[in-house]
Amino acid sequence: MAKLTSHLLREVHPAQRFDEAALLRYAAAHVEGFPAPLAGFAVRQFGHGQSNPTFCLECAAQGAVKRYVLRKKPPGVILQSAHAVEREFEVLKALGVHTDVPVPRVFCLCTDASIIGTPFYIMEYLEGWIYSDNKLPGVSPQKRKAIYIAAAKTLAALHSVDVERWERQYLASTGEGN
Repeated sequence: MAKLTSHLLREVHPAQRFDEAALLRYAAAHVEGFPAPLAGFAVRQFGHGQSNPTFCLECAAQGAVKRYVLRKKPPGVILQSAHAVEREFEVLKALGVHTDVPVPRVFCLCTDASIIGTPFYIMEYLEGWIYSDNKLPGVSPQKRKAIYIAAAKTLAALHSVDVERWERQYLASTGEGN
């Protein structure tokens, strides 16, 4: 079974709500091209496949809807190394800038928990298909082949990344590599 990403959005779970006005102010100041002020701003939550709460920011302006994705740490006490959205942001940013690995563009990282309660980052929204069965039932053989080839090419590009070099650079940038 396959569903479009946008078809898996739901209302934000009450335990995951945050200050949308504060987020809107932050995004307007830190995301290039973010349409603000907005009368048509909505936050919905993705209901699948993530350990960090993930939200869709929908910005209606001038008759069009622009979407962004926000990933944040969950609320409450967590292990320091768990739910490292800061690391996710840096990895996505590096992959997008330095490789051919297809990743969404990341716009900003906020480590100030006073904005929405936990650190978060905002990235590009990409509409796509979520397949719950990797056998891809109902998909034509030609399309299934194309999907598998694209997945293999993406994995090959990811495996060509020199992770040890990146790790050394990352640790040096955090002061942990000295």
